[in-house]
Amino acid sequence: MGVLKLLFLLLLMLISLSAPTVAGKTTRHRHRRLKVHSHLKKLNKPPVKSIKSPDGDIIDCVHMAHQPAFDHPLLRNHTIQMSPNFHPEGILRESKVSSKASKSKDITQLWHLKGRCPKGTIPIRRTKKEDILRASSVKSYGKKKPHATVKPTSIDIDLNGQNGHQHAIIYVEGGQYYGAKATINVWSPKIQQTNEFSLSQIWILGGTFGEDLNSIEAGWQVSPDLYGDNNTRLFTYWTSDAYQATGCYNLLCSGFVQINNEIAMGASIFPISSYKGSQYDISLLIWKDPKEGNWWMQFGNKYVLGYWPAFLFSYLTDSASMIEWGGEVVNSESDGQHTSTQMGSGHFPGEGFGKAGYFRNIQIVGESNSLRAPEDIGTFTEQPSCYDVENGKSDDWGNYFFYGGPGRNPNCP
Repeated sequence: MGVLKLLFLLLLMLISLSAPTVAGKTTRHRHRRLKVHSHLKKLNKPPVKSIKSPDGDIIDCVHMAHQPAFDHPLLRNHTIQMSPNFHPEGILRESKVSSKASKSKDITQLWHLKGRCPKGTIPIRRTKKEDILRASSVKSYGKKKPHATVKPTSIDIDLNGQNGHQHAIIYVEGGQYYGAKATINVWSPKIQQTNEFSLSQIWILGGTFGEDLNSIEAGWQVSPDLYGDNNTRLFTYWTSDAYQATGCYNLLCSGFVQINNEIAMGASIFPISSYKGSQYDISLLIWKDPKEGNWWMQFGNKYVLGYWPAFLFSYLTDSASMIEWGGEVVNSESDGQHTSTQMGSGHFPGEGFGKAGYFRNIQIVGESNSLRAPEDIGTFTEQPSCYDVENGKSDDWGNYFFYGGPGRNPNCP
């Protein structure tokens, strides 16, 4: 009987010790669920109309005045600028090459197959609970990790390219830049792990690449962690403090003011280029309105999407000191092997058109608010045996470069 009493007492002690742990876990889970629910409510504004895209996305047509930008305290009484005061002059004509050339005019977004948003609204990709739960925290959802941009001349570059970001880019620096343009070949690179991504973009940069870096970014990306799939998507990003606290992708925080009802940030691009097949590309232009000081973005030749208000930035309130064009991937392998996540088409630039990814018609916006060819172009990649870049110039394509690679291969173990 004494033994039974002792066992019973021990059992009661174990239960009493474990109860707070179970209760603590339950409380934490409930707290996180409430935070997720609250964040979803903040991001997903009441729609005028909703469209279900073939890729599973839901595109909400939200009244322009109700978009996430106006959650920012400094935008509460903001009057929307419905069009830029000035548009850069001197845009290069689109190349007129053979029938196998890029078909930029055919590019659209997948959700367009199921409908369009009415005037006075903007299309916003609806955030799902699963999207936020994939992030390490509610606070980090929609944000890059700090110090995700490389300065090609920096001595702090991780030359081994292990456990970090890798690039294959061209760049200009040392001047005053008021915008940039490029036509970017669109692919669907393979991603090895869900916490990795592959993107191709333009960077508009100011600051010291320390804690005060200002960056405006736009292009296409494949990011399973952010979107929950491997679709190629149009994206934007901004930060004013080197990705520490400010900024986010697309419309996932207050900041970017969208005015266009036809293009959705974060939505899938369609169609995509194929190896030795049809090639598709998108044209992106970012420029500073010299009157209001806002940074504007245009997609293609006719879609002026919106602007980043000047007050979001410190260094970029005047001009950019560096422009970068190219690809970036995350290499998160920890066993010494390189990731097999692809950049661009997943093929090296030496393979050329129809096989390697490219940027063409690369231009910068100068002080006179006119587009011109960049001068003194530099190239940079951490590991050319993994991802590389080769630039050139022609009458049809202006300044251009091929870039990318497969990641892990016999020369990039």
